[in-house]
Amino acid sequence: MTIVTHAWTTNSVLRALSPKENQRLFAQSEQAKLTYGDILCEPGKPIRHVYFPNSGIISLLTPLDGHESVEVGLVGREGMAGMGLFLGSSISPVQMLVQGSGIATRIKATSFRNEIKRNPALQRELSHYLYAFMAQVAQTAACNRHHQLGQRLARWLLMMHDRVRSNEFHLTQEFLAHMLGVRRVGVTKAAGLLQEKKLISYRRGNITILDRKGLERASCRCYGAVNDIRERMLG
Repeated sequence: MTIVTHAWTTNSVLRALSPKENQRLFAQSEQAKLTYGDILCEPGKPIRHVYFPNSGIISLLTPLDGHESVEVGLVGREGMAGMGLFLGSSISPVQMLVQGSGIATRIKATSFRNEIKRNPALQRELSHYLYAFMAQVAQTAACNRHHQLGQRLARWLLMMHDRVRSNEFHLTQEFLAHMLGVRRVGVTKAAGLLQEKKLISYRRGNITILDRKGLERASCRCYGAVNDIRERMLG
């Protein structure tokens, strides 16, 4: 993990705090570089740090006996990874995996616990985020059970697009299959159909969003439902 020296944030939770509250937080934090593929915490292990992404994406995955881990949520600049500490647990129930490179404000577990006790504004903002995140997790579970793979892939690409704020990002088919909990051949077929409709371009792990509105129409209603809750809670 590379540490960078500047102290700035585009993270929605931190930006909602007052300058005084942020100054105290920054005094206890470091700006850490998130590198694609890095594992920040394993399930069942102590949470050493919390991460407030300014850019980049952290994927939360849960293990299944005899199967690949399945993604249960995405964390971008709208929230924080390591919510177990906010809820009073020091052990992570999920794997925290960097899915998009960027920068995050990183705070040690002890410092974060101390700050939570004396910072009602941070408690409030994290409670709002937690509600929105729980809606994301619940909708994802229902979506994975009932909706077609093509719709799920479109929804997931829209969620990535929202967080990276770029029309281009890197994702291999193997990684996509891992995230969606399906075989690679299924992702190949679903991505091919989106390409045929000229919604995306996909080559050698590089995805380009060509038609955002079309991708929204190709997605199931789960994307809009979660987005509405997120915008209502987080602004």
